[in-house]
Amino acid sequence: MHLASEEPVRGRRRHGAELDGALLDAAWDELMERGYSGLTFDSVARRAGTSRPVVNRRWATKGALVQDAMIRASDRAVLVDPRTGSLRDDTIDLLEQLNVWFAGFAAIMTAQLAAYFDELGTSPAELREMLVGTRRSVIEAVTQRAVDQGEIDGAKLTPRIARLPYDLLRHEAIMNLRPMSSEAIREVVDTIFLPLLR
Repeated sequence: MHLASEEPVRGRRRHGAELDGALLDAAWDELMERGYSGLTFDSVARRAGTSRPVVNRRWATKGALVQDAMIRASDRAVLVDPRTGSLRDDTIDLLEQLNVWFAGFAAIMTAQLAAYFDELGTSPAELREMLVGTRRSVIEAVTQRAVDQGEIDGAKLTPRIARLPYDLLRHEAIMNLRPMSSEAIREVVDTIFLPLLR
């Protein structure tokens, strides 16, 4: 691990997607260690073993670099459609898949990104929308399948209710800075989410 005070490590030259990936991983590591305010193009370049002009050629601003680094990190959290045969078990499975990832991002959003939101004039809600990506389609597929199979009343499935278990998971992660317990996940599904749809 290369801290900002260290000299860059010189190795074989990287190009294209490999170099971009190394820079984004370095930016993510810097964000985790130093927060948005402490991250600089110089520190990212040093950590990636390259020079500042290489970073400058790819990103005009620190905000743009951090956005791309967060998207890259977010893209590693791939949701798998559980297809258990019931909305309850599908929803619990999806929440379990998202649980640790939400907790990790919650720590960053609360402790590391205040200056990011201020500088870019954006909000945690806008960041969430940017990072949801393809995971939304898996969540929507699970609930639509339950409607198609007559398991729940589609007329009651408003966008807010469909998001409810995931919003509660995210809220708990932000408040406690740790994953939600399996018991709490089942309580959310059994006592809050499903009763609203039946």
